[in-house]
Amino acid sequence: MPVKSFLKYLEYEKRFSSHTITAYETDLGQFFDYLDKQYQVGDVKQVSHFFIRSWIVSLMDAKTTAKSVNRKISALKSFFRFLLKEKMVQQNPMLKIVSPKIPKRLPEFVSVESMDLLLKHVDLGEGYEGIRDRIILELFYGTGIRRAELIGLKNTSLDFGNNTLKVLGKRNKERIIPLTPLLVTLLKKYVIEKNHYLNKCNKENDFLFLDKHCNQMDPKLVYNTVKKYLSAVTTSEKKNPHILRHTFATHMLNNGADINAIKELLGHSSLAATQVYTHNTISKLKKIYKQAHPKA
Repeated sequence: MPVKSFLKYLEYEKRFSSHTITAYETDLGQFFDYLDKQYQVGDVKQVSHFFIRSWIVSLMDAKTTAKSVNRKISALKSFFRFLLKEKMVQQNPMLKIVSPKIPKRLPEFVSVESMDLLLKHVDLGEGYEGIRDRIILELFYGTGIRRAELIGLKNTSLDFGNNTLKVLGKRNKERIIPLTPLLVTLLKKYVIEKNHYLNKCNKENDFLFLDKHCNQMDPKLVYNTVKKYLSAVTTSEKKNPHILRHTFATHMLNNGADINAIKELLGHSSLAATQVYTHNTISKLKKIYKQAHPKA
């Protein structure tokens, strides 16, 4: 199977993230395991749309969500386009595959009141870790960056001369995000505290955010940090870094920000990805209309 060649192509030519490559590798592995067990097919040239549809049906019978099924279909589409490009197959069986519709679901977000409570009144603790956790929450809410982007921030990502933050996003796309005066002040204090902490560890580290051992923070630690503090102010089931990204975008739109500007700040490749946040804004407008209009 030319799966390994495909994964190398994604990594070195397409510059996909390691997370996406791992997901595609898992999806393709599941697909070929299914073909082997159900049809004893092991050659990509033998794969037809019939086999692919059969696999999709089995996934849906197993209650796999439409979103997950579509991701697996996306992996297969990329894989067979690669095979065609490399002339390993003559036809693309994915051309006859239709992706299941994903039910529309509005992105959850934290209210302005809850964010105000979190950032002004919740005790985040003392010392380096307390200051670090406050900056993490402020950055997620103040810039809308992704968890992986925050973890990858380095000292050189900060430009205090221009009050900006340089972020390396998906597919190694860089973007510059303006920082508020409050964030600049907090970050300057944090950098001083971090350097003191590094001296205590007797280490050098260029990453902006560190764990208690002065190593780069890992995704689980960032997730647990955000969950811990969001649990104090919201009953939402989702208490992860991504909900703060949703919160940033929704609050910006609700306060009149241009959707194209939000697209650039979030690092979206298309406006369609950003437009999902307009639904929350429209919902708010409908609520205000019903409360205020005498004929509503």
